Order: sequence, then C-alpha cells, then structure tokens
Amino acid sequence: MEIYIKLFEVLFPVFFVVGIGYYLGKTNPKIDTTFITSFAANIGTPAMVIYAITSTGINFEIFRDYFWYYLLAIGLFALVGIFTLYLLKTKDIVRELPPLIFPNTGNMGLPICMFAYGSKGLGVSASITSLIILCHFTLGVFLADRKFNLNVILKNPPFYAILFSAIILFYRIKMPVFVVNTTEWLMYVTIFLILMSLGIALTRLKVFSLTNALISSFTRMIIGPIIGFLLILMIIGPAIGFLLIFIFDLKGFAAGVLLIQCSMPSAVLNYLVGSIYSPKKIVDNIASTIVVSTLISFVTIPIVVYIALRFFS
Repeated sequence: MEIYIKLFEVLFPVFFVVGIGYYLGKTNPKIDTTFITSFAANIGTPAMVIYAITSTGINFEIFRDYFWYYLLAIGLFALVGIFTLYLLKTKDIVRELPPLIFPNTGNMGLPICMFAYGSKGLGVSASITSLIILCHFTLGVFLADRKFNLNVILKNPPFYAILFSAIILFYRIKMPVFVVNTTEWLMYVTIFLILMSLGIALTRLKVFSLTNALISSFTRMIIGPIIGFLLILMIIGPAIGFLLIFIFDLKGFAAGVLLIQCSMPSAVLNYLVGSIYSPKKIVDNIASTIVVSTLISFVTIPIVVYIALRFFS
C-alpha cells in the first residue's frame, strides 16, 4: 500500500496542475501564453538547469554519464522512429522525426522525477533534460529546417546555463546561497507555469491523422520504456566478436530516473520548433503525435513510475 501512496503523491501534483491549465484553456480559448513561453525560455529554464545541476548533490561524473546514456537512448529512439515512419510511408521522414526522438523530459519528466526521488532525482533528470534542450535547438532545428543554424544556439539562454553548470560541477565550485535560493524559487515557478501551459496547449493542438498519430505515439510511449530498460540492463557487446564489452550496470534512483525520462510523451517544444521551420502539414502531424502521446501517457506514466519506485529506489 505504501508504494501506491507514494505513486499518488508523485503524480497527483503534476496531473493536477496540467488539469488547471486545461480548464483555463477550455474556459478562455484566447488565453495568452506568450509570457509563459518567454519567461520559461529566457529565465525559468536557465534557472532550473542551474539549480538542479549545481545544487542537488550530483557530481560531474553522474552528470556526464547520464548525459551520454540518454544520448544513446536518443540514437535508439531515432532508429525506431525512422523505421516506424518508413512503415507509415511518410513522405518527409526527416521533418516528422523530432516528436519520436525528443520526449517531454522538462515539462513532465523533471517534476515527476523530483517528486519521486527528491533533489537527487531532480539533479539526474536535469542532466537528461539539458541534453534534450541542446538537441531541440541543434538537431531539432536541423531536422525541421533541413539546415543547421548556429545563431539559434548562440541566442539560446539555456545553452549558456548548461555550459555554466557543467563548469561549476567540473571544478566543484560551491554556489553562493543567494544564487541557490533565487534559482530554486524560479525553478518552482517555472515548473508550475510550464505544466499549466502544457494543459493549455492540449486544448489547442488538434489530431489531424488519428491512425498515424496512434502508431507514432505507441512508438514514443511503449518503445521509450523498453529502451530505458535496455539501458539499465543491457550489455553492449562485440558486434563481430572483437569489441570490448561494456556493461551498463545501472542501479538505484538514477536508473529509475532514466527509465521515467525515457517514458515521457512527445515534447510540446517539437511543435513550437516545427511551426517556425516546417510546412503546415508537417506541423499538423507533429501536433497530432504530441496530443495522442500525452493522452496515452496519463495511462502509461503511472505504470512506469510504479516500476521505477518498486525496483529502482
């Protein structure tokens, strides 16, 4: 019974705030979320990254390791996503790939990991979210626009926050208390606002192709946890017999965080990036995948979090 109480304590705050956003979006369809987007991108997310990475007790080795573990996960997501889109006979696989490889590790994954594992879970999940943020504004823009844009990275505040945090961890610099307090406050405000904006977004994004969206969402929501398990238990061995064997013997809360983050639905940021750089038809398909995968996640996430709490605590 204790684990079910813990599960409720972890998920209720997240789904409740998303529900507030959904209610506000339904009662006032013209509600303006520009402020939330601007605040989160320029102030909230950088503050959240700095606090979560530098002030939660994780070290540079954990940050580095889980950064690379999740990079491998993204590579596996991409292989499965390409295969799925090929089976669906998608005309523009490149532009429709982002929602299958970039999960919502920030808006949903980070607060869930925080409630599940406390400050250390927050630190590991922030390491993973940092990678996703970088990928959105590098690989994500490249896939949506079919060309690389360095200016997007240079004008991206979270990029500098990630770089700053990695340096602080590497040199083991203790953050001043006033910085810790300020970034912590901004982090909690940001978590509330982005969860609420996710609920609002669900009232605006529409499903244009239910069949394709269901298949793509299945790929995102079912394959994600499987890849998470593989990274926790898998042995990367020699393909032909001549490579060294690397064993990912991951245990404890960090393994649970990895599993949870692999199980998130498609990120709303895929839609925002796509709406800037991709044709409308592609954007409609991306929106469909985001909506359906998020709805499916309300069923799959409790199961995944239960497994994470049960076996990786």
